[in-house]
Amino acid sequence: MDVGVLILPEHRWVEAEPLWRKAEDLGFAHVWTYDHLAWRTLADHPWHAAVPALAAAALATSRIRLGTLVATPNFRHPVTFARELVTLDDLSDGRLTVGVGAGGPGWDASMLGQQQWSGRERAERFAEFVALLDRLLREPNTSYDGRYFRAVEARTHPGCVQRPRVPLAVAATGPRGMRVVANHAETWVTNGDRDYTGPPLGPEEGAAVFRRQSRLLDDVCRGVGRDPDTLRRLVLTGPLLDGGLASPAAFGEVVAAYAEAGATDLVVHWPRTDEPYAGDPGVLDRLALG
Repeated sequence: MDVGVLILPEHRWVEAEPLWRKAEDLGFAHVWTYDHLAWRTLADHPWHAAVPALAAAALATSRIRLGTLVATPNFRHPVTFARELVTLDDLSDGRLTVGVGAGGPGWDASMLGQQQWSGRERAERFAEFVALLDRLLREPNTSYDGRYFRAVEARTHPGCVQRPRVPLAVAATGPRGMRVVANHAETWVTNGDRDYTGPPLGPEEGAAVFRRQSRLLDDVCRGVGRDPDTLRRLVLTGPLLDGGLASPAAFGEVVAAYAEAGATDLVVHWPRTDEPYAGDPGVLDRLALG
């Protein structure tokens, strides 16, 4: 299993750069950041934009994969986002993965002045967003006339370093989102059962949720003619799923449980001084990675 870490984009670069470098030095396979205009209880705290942060991280590292986890159509347009992603893929020399999701209500959904969309419209917009983004990243000249998004001879030169395009990691927990995964993604992303409201699930309970969702994804893939075994499967731990960062032994139990359940990738959050994700960053030095 490949293990990654997510660094919140909350630090000035003079403080953030050592974290991104250390993620590579510690042997993490990939390092991610959130893509939000403002985020939850940290809305009035320092918060930096994901794309410039990833550009800086691409130049500060040399081996580790980088990405968003996740970008959404709440405030992104596929044409402008594709242009930024092509540049990030170049700056990282082909180490970019694009994590995308449908998003939800909150700051991102209203800060630009739009009415917050229904769940159905959010799902429809997401499907169209990913379909157009997929085309833009593959083709040098794209025109598209959808219900929610348009592109008129949108150019994508010189194209991605990675061919046919940068890989997409699509977050989904239900059938509609999983059809987007099956049709467009290289990696499926889950962070657990979004209807769950209790404390983070331990490894066995979390792995059971993952298995149930994974079986649903298998069925959706077969329904559209996709071989389920061609997808990577990434578990994002956090509020719903315990990442096991209390100790190396606890982390080993988490990795073993999800690996046995069929996950190919696991992502934990870089421990912070305060909640959310409060913890001891020193535990990362003691994890057996690689």
